[in-house]
Amino acid sequence: MRQGYQANVKIGVLTGGGDCPGLNAAIRAVVRKAESLGWSVLGFRDGWAGVLNRDTLPLSTEATDGMLAVGGTLLGSSRTNPTRDPDEYARTTAVFGDLGLDALVAIGGDDTLSVAGRLAGDAHPVVGVPKTIDNDVAETDACIGFDSAVTTVAESIDRLRTTTVSHHRVMVVEAMGRHAGWLAAVGGIAGGADYIAVPERTVRLDAIAKHVRDRQARGLDFSLIVVAEGADISGLEIQEPEVEATDQFGHVQLSTRSLGEALAHELEDVTEMEARTSILGHLQRGGSPTPFDRVFGTRCGVAAVNLIEAGELGVLTALHDGKIVSVPLTQIAGKTRPLDPAYFELLTLFE
Repeated sequence: MRQGYQANVKIGVLTGGGDCPGLNAAIRAVVRKAESLGWSVLGFRDGWAGVLNRDTLPLSTEATDGMLAVGGTLLGSSRTNPTRDPDEYARTTAVFGDLGLDALVAIGGDDTLSVAGRLAGDAHPVVGVPKTIDNDVAETDACIGFDSAVTTVAESIDRLRTTTVSHHRVMVVEAMGRHAGWLAAVGGIAGGADYIAVPERTVRLDAIAKHVRDRQARGLDFSLIVVAEGADISGLEIQEPEVEATDQFGHVQLSTRSLGEALAHELEDVTEMEARTSILGHLQRGGSPTPFDRVFGTRCGVAAVNLIEAGELGVLTALHDGKIVSVPLTQIAGKTRPLDPAYFELLTLFE
C-alpha cells in the first residue's frame, strides 16, 4: 500500500486452488473491513486466471450479504500458475499498475500462496490467507475449510458404519490428503474408524489384513478403514495410469491411483470378507461451513485488511495459539505442514 494513504485505497481479492467452505466468509470480511475504512474492493474471478485475464467484479457489502453460510466461493477458483511462464508472470505483476491496486489479498493453499510468495519476494503488495481442507499450509495451526471437511468425513463414517456392520463387510473410506494426513486422521478418529492410513506413516498391507482378521477373531465381523489418497501402504500394488494427469503446479491427480479400490480388492482376497470402497471425493469440499470456519474465515479476512492498513505486506494471516499473527509469505514457500506426530499414538491406540 502507498504509505500514508488512508482514503481512496483499492485492494483486490482472489480465491485459488480447490474450493472449500469458509471462503465466502473471508471474502465478506475483507469487503466489510475495507468499506469501514472507506476503501474499495475488486474481486478477481477464478483465482490467478482472473488476474491474468483482468476478469474482475466490484465487491460491496450488498454483494456479499448473506454469503457467510454459503460454501464454495462467489469469486470462483482455478489451479492457474502464472509463475510457470515469464510472460504470464510479467502480466501478473503489472496488474497493480494496470488496475490501480494498492494491495492484493490471495486466499488459497500451498500453490496459490506460492504465487503470492513469489510476488512478495519481488516486493509486490500481497497478503495471503490460508485455506485448504488438507490443513497442510506451513506456519499456521489451521486453514479455512479444514474443520468443515473433517465434519463431513466424520459424518460420512458414521453413516457408513451402520451399513458396514449390517452386512459384515470391510469398508475402505478414501479421504483427500496428498502429502499430509490431517483430514484422514482427524476425520477418522472423530468417526471412530477401526484403522487409519496416512502419508506420514508407512503401513504394510499384511498388517491391515491382520488387523481385520484379529477383529474377526474377537467377534467383530466388520471393519471400517480410512485411508488418505496419498497414503503409503507397503505391499499394495496400484495400477498407475499410463499417462499421469497433472495440474499446472505439476501435481499428479491422485484420484487416478484408485488407492481405496486397490486396498479393498486386496483385503477381500486376503481376508475372504466382502469389501467395499467409498471415495468421499468432492463431498469433502462441499456444503455449508461450520461455525469454526465461518468465524476463522472472518477473522482472517479482517486481519488481512488490518495488515494492509498497517503497511505490513508480503505476509500470511496465520493462527498461532488461538491468535491471528503475521508470517512472511517467503517463509512458507515450498513447505508443507505434515500431520503432527502426536496423532500417531491415537492412530495406533484405536486400531
